[in-house]
Amino acid sequence: MVKSYLKYEHSKTFGLITSATSNAVWSADENAPNASSRSTGGGRAVVGADEEVLCWDVKKGELLARWKDSGCNAEVTAIAQSKTDPDIYAVGYGDGSIRVWDSRIATVIISFNGHRSGITALAFDNSGVRLASGAQDTDIVVWDLVAEVGMFKLRGHKNQITGLSFLHPEYTSANVVDGEGDNGLGAPNGHLSARDDHAGFLLTASKDALIKLWDLDSQHCMETHVAQTNGECWSMGIMLDQSMCITAGNDGELRVWSVDIKGLSSLSAYVTQDLERRYLSERGTLNRHGKDRTIGVTFHPSGSYVAVHGSEKAIEMWAIRSPAEVQKSLARKRRRRKEKEKEKPSTSEPKRMDTNGEKHSDEDAGEEGEINISEIIVPYVIVRTSGKVRSMDWAGTRIGKSVQVLAATTNNQLEVYDIPVKRKEKKSKSSEPPDYDRTFSVDMPGHRTDVRSLALSSDDRMLASASNGNLKIWNVRTQNCIRTLECGYALCSSFLPGDKIVVVGNRNGELELFDIASSTLIDTVKAHEGPVWTLHVHPDGRSMVTGSADKSAKFWNFEIVQEEIPGTMRTTPRLKLNHTRTLKVADDILSLRFSPDSRLLAVALLDNTVKVFFVDSLKLFLNLYGHKLPVLNMDISYDSKLIVTCSADKNVRLWGLDFGDCHKAFFAHQDSIMQVAFVPHNQDGNGHHFFSASKDRMVKYWDGDKFEQIQKLEGHHGEIWAIAVSRTGEFVVSASHDKSIRVWQQTDEQIFLEEEREKELEELYEGTLTTSLEPELDNGEEKSEVVAAGKQTIETLMAGEKVAEALVLGIADLQLMDEWNELRTTQPNAAPPPRNPLFIAYGNLSAEAQVLAVVQKIPAAALQDALLVLPFEKVTALFTFLRLWAERRWNLPLTCRVLFFMLKTHHRQIVASKTMRPMLDAIRSRLRGALQRQKDEMGFNLAALRFVGDRVRERGVREYVDEEAWGREEEGEKGRRKRAFVDVA
Repeated sequence: MVKSYLKYEHSKTFGLITSATSNAVWSADENAPNASSRSTGGGRAVVGADEEVLCWDVKKGELLARWKDSGCNAEVTAIAQSKTDPDIYAVGYGDGSIRVWDSRIATVIISFNGHRSGITALAFDNSGVRLASGAQDTDIVVWDLVAEVGMFKLRGHKNQITGLSFLHPEYTSANVVDGEGDNGLGAPNGHLSARDDHAGFLLTASKDALIKLWDLDSQHCMETHVAQTNGECWSMGIMLDQSMCITAGNDGELRVWSVDIKGLSSLSAYVTQDLERRYLSERGTLNRHGKDRTIGVTFHPSGSYVAVHGSEKAIEMWAIRSPAEVQKSLARKRRRRKEKEKEKPSTSEPKRMDTNGEKHSDEDAGEEGEINISEIIVPYVIVRTSGKVRSMDWAGTRIGKSVQVLAATTNNQLEVYDIPVKRKEKKSKSSEPPDYDRTFSVDMPGHRTDVRSLALSSDDRMLASASNGNLKIWNVRTQNCIRTLECGYALCSSFLPGDKIVVVGNRNGELELFDIASSTLIDTVKAHEGPVWTLHVHPDGRSMVTGSADKSAKFWNFEIVQEEIPGTMRTTPRLKLNHTRTLKVADDILSLRFSPDSRLLAVALLDNTVKVFFVDSLKLFLNLYGHKLPVLNMDISYDSKLIVTCSADKNVRLWGLDFGDCHKAFFAHQDSIMQVAFVPHNQDGNGHHFFSASKDRMVKYWDGDKFEQIQKLEGHHGEIWAIAVSRTGEFVVSASHDKSIRVWQQTDEQIFLEEEREKELEELYEGTLTTSLEPELDNGEEKSEVVAAGKQTIETLMAGEKVAEALVLGIADLQLMDEWNELRTTQPNAAPPPRNPLFIAYGNLSAEAQVLAVVQKIPAAALQDALLVLPFEKVTALFTFLRLWAERRWNLPLTCRVLFFMLKTHHRQIVASKTMRPMLDAIRSRLRGALQRQKDEMGFNLAALRFVGDRVRERGVREYVDEEAWGREEEGEKGRRKRAFVDVA
């Protein structure tokens, strides 16, 4: 009989606030998904957390929502919020896919897949109906969110895209520059006949140090400039009014550009283009205080400030002066210079030349209007953060007494800083930067550094996670952090019997004892001279052993001591560690374990060996040789018969504890294996099953009797440092460099080894298949600037195959039914022919309805790629069904879309084929009639909507009367009447 195993599946993720792969977006409370989260006033932070998007209440530090697509395991790399509907977010992933989320219902509304690698930049247009995406594959794709399709792909950059922004010229007569109104093109001056259907422009920046301006109407690159002089361009920011743009690169260099929006507006109004004119011009260069590369540039929505940050612990804020302030500053400088000239008469020629030169440049600056950019954008304040900044966003759009900045740092926390704004009326002589405050932070639900050790309590309810500086206690069921305690650089940890105290071994050779109930450090014991790499509690629960780099293992007894309370006669019981004996070895100890029967102690040394000692006499029992590199961890099975060891040589070895023989050695992972752990019991016959965790981001589940890999647990996006198996074996907890702690739950689903091997082979085949489908350029062939936005995936291939299959069955059924209908003209009582069981199963569905149902099930974004799978021989069959759909007016938008795409794709073959002409004529006549009827219907509905709108507007207008003024007028009129008329009785 084939052995089956129970499957482990990922169930929960916690401990992660924000990951360093994605940017953070601040959103106002008015857009909160439920009413209860609107009242806090701190706003919400939408951040990427591995493959999920988390929505945090910044003020309370609470998690409001978690957006996770079960079909996607790639990490989030970019987030953008729609400008028109603040509840709509576009999220880019590391596999090149994009999902558009509705935050109110936390569901995906559109999915796109057009890039070959991770998304690096996303931007919505002003109307919210188009989305531009840039990726590491150097391509830019413009997506239509209404039709849910990729419009086109722009190619021109030679490295990953780092910045994107739509430019929307306003089509008003005010935008026409004097002298540009007529332009010899027939449009009268001041009345611009703007083309409202112009697609606009796109500004892009890339790591290839270029900034490009694209015309989306004609889909070509209008201008290319070198953005940075000293290497890559890492980020781009654009002002809300689109008049100014900043690109940033290495060594703190910021390049400022002015965008000629008026010129672009006039360009979009006319068909011809002035080839000599430049719409993007350099204004100058600014230098940041920090000299690292600048990875973020963000303008405040008011246009008064711009914030830039590198990869260090600082955000630099710059103030943008108004024209009046710039003129004041220049006048002040001129006045100062004149005063200096009066004080110091020109004695030497070189000095005079120097001052003349300076004077000349400033006068030019004032008179010619080309003011130096350093006069317009001036440093304001440097905000020092508690971690390296990954991204920032402005928290709020208005400027009151202060501005707020949301910073997401690489050490897993979110911070909001409040920076006071300088008031114009307060003219302070001192130019000291303003004081800023950290008002809110989200840092409790996660560690600042990597978790190096995990320990579960005896009832599996609590989890202790220890890192450099913090020990956190979690409720496993609710994933809430219930205690946070400060500790040293933790390397190992364990709950002591009773689950009230946690012991932590740190890098300084100390053992720290923490009481969970009172959140206090009970005791610190200087146990070793070197780092305490490992500790293990004796199975009887009365003692423990610690192993260190000082080449010794020390045994400690737990003792309860009555301590006097200072100033009183009372005593209180306290736990003390009493050192009983020491085991000296030849090298550093990296790991040690008691056997469950308390008979043996296994010690792993830095010399690649494992030594097994008797616990009572500490005599050497076994020497286990075989690993090429040091053994990093080990575990002993429930029956004390097997020991499993893992090493930096990527191998796992199973040994028998009877004679020390190696049962099996297998290459288990692609990197160092950090930890192994047996299932602690044998209730389901799984006592010899074990887990291994490695730096290759995988947890693997093994059968120690058959020496087979049962399952791969994929999900982490960084090296896995530690795992802990529950006492019941029902779940496993793993902690990783990506700052997340994951719980893998055992399910009732059975898995078989043969099936798992087949799945792995299928995944391998599918991965190579999709890469082989990518079109390759011949040597010397140049990439075209604009191509179709498509990407073949396994989903599109399967969808194409389903359509081809439906067409084969449908055509056969159509012919069968046509023959029967012909037969009925001569024999009215002829029995219906036996149809394909598929049509009968769907309730005697017609062939054309079945084919339409198959095509309708394909997502709109994947339809074109699925149709490309069809060979030309199937096109005739497809056109037959298109004629029937047009005739019956079924789903006309889809019918037209399929028809036009197939005509465009197979144009040459269709033109050359004689049999296709009558078929196309039939489709044209039927489609034209159907579309005309639909057009008339839409016209009728539009006229009715306009009529209803006019009536609503008429009823909605009411005259407003000021009651007090009306009362005063009434009194005045009464008074005047009394004087003017006399009543005669």
